[in-house]
Amino acid sequence: MRNKVRGIFKWFYPGMGIKRWIGLSVFGVLLLIFGTGYLRSEEFLGIQILDSLIIISGIIILILGVKRMVRSFLAVIVPSSRGTELVDLLYQKKQLSRGPKVVVIGGGTGLSMLLSGLKQYTHNISAIVTVADDGGSSGRIRQEFDILPPGDIRNCLVALADAPVLMRDLFQFRFDTKSELSGHSFGNLFITVMTRLTGDFEKAIKETSKVLALRGQVIPSTLDKVVLVAEHKDGSITIGENKIPQAHRLIKKVYLNPAKPQATPDAIRAIKESQVIVLGPGSLYTSIIPNLLIQEITDAVVSSEATKVYVCNAMTQPGETDGFSASDHIRILISHSHPRVIDYCIVNTAEVPEPILKRYAGQNSFSVINDRKKIENMGYRVIEDDFGIIEEGVIRHDAVKLAEIILGLIEEI
Repeated sequence: MRNKVRGIFKWFYPGMGIKRWIGLSVFGVLLLIFGTGYLRSEEFLGIQILDSLIIISGIIILILGVKRMVRSFLAVIVPSSRGTELVDLLYQKKQLSRGPKVVVIGGGTGLSMLLSGLKQYTHNISAIVTVADDGGSSGRIRQEFDILPPGDIRNCLVALADAPVLMRDLFQFRFDTKSELSGHSFGNLFITVMTRLTGDFEKAIKETSKVLALRGQVIPSTLDKVVLVAEHKDGSITIGENKIPQAHRLIKKVYLNPAKPQATPDAIRAIKESQVIVLGPGSLYTSIIPNLLIQEITDAVVSSEATKVYVCNAMTQPGETDGFSASDHIRILISHSHPRVIDYCIVNTAEVPEPILKRYAGQNSFSVINDRKKIENMGYRVIEDDFGIIEEGVIRHDAVKLAEIILGLIEEI
């Protein structure tokens, strides 16, 4: 009993920032009681008007006090809410939590870009991410600590984060000094440490998601330590996701080693519950297809009644899709999975400024040809629009516009 009383009095400790609003709310209640009591007892019109003003003042003061109290609580419980209107917070937590269930499958920067747009409209997002990456910081961590690569996972976590900007910047911070940490991002190291502490990569992602206050969930497509292998048209073999584009040889097919990895149960569950499934944008052979090489995932997508959308890249990728048109992307996609993994293909028709095209041409990258009729003859619907934006000389999809188009497809059903 004594502890309970002490707990109540803690609310009145100095510096809590709550006493004034409790006092203001109590004052508003007292005005309501005072005004209501006199309004019933007095008969003169002038006094009745005065009492009505007291009641109105009491209501206003009470509302203000309660609103300030709630904002003080939210500032502690949800730090990112500082300066945000209560109505906006309610909209985010209630409306967006009722948004459509979306599954996005892929990896790399393309996937994280789309997630940043989708989270403006729904919190029911599941990002199913490839774990075949073996380059850069992820590759070094994979080799040194014998865990799954965290890089693509980290990018998606940051894209869906509702944490303060500083926290997101922290996870993307990359060490550039000449030390053993050179090239590593803080987020990759954080996930690595969390994996060691929890003893489980999947649990580490879920715990990291809590730190970043995710608007959705990020799911590895498999927990098996897979390696991506490419068989080229000249018969040669390239082992390793990072080495495949560097080989600069035409790809016949890609496959995983081991050949039959198990899909994560959360990935299958998310696909079964989804209303729309999105493949891409992203590297065709090294970001999207590796997920579909997991048979359980392809089977779940094919059997799903959700709307299935493929977002075609705006530019070809050297060493992967040289000379590819939009229909070529689809042809390769379904040859590695199943014809029913998509219903729609989204194609960017934005005009790219000549200087930007020349810069891309210097890297042997060109605009993807929109051969709409070929795609339609394959049995798929095509959505054309200007989705392009240019950031620091790099062509990207407009994440918000893309999200609006994709979610709009659900309403057409």
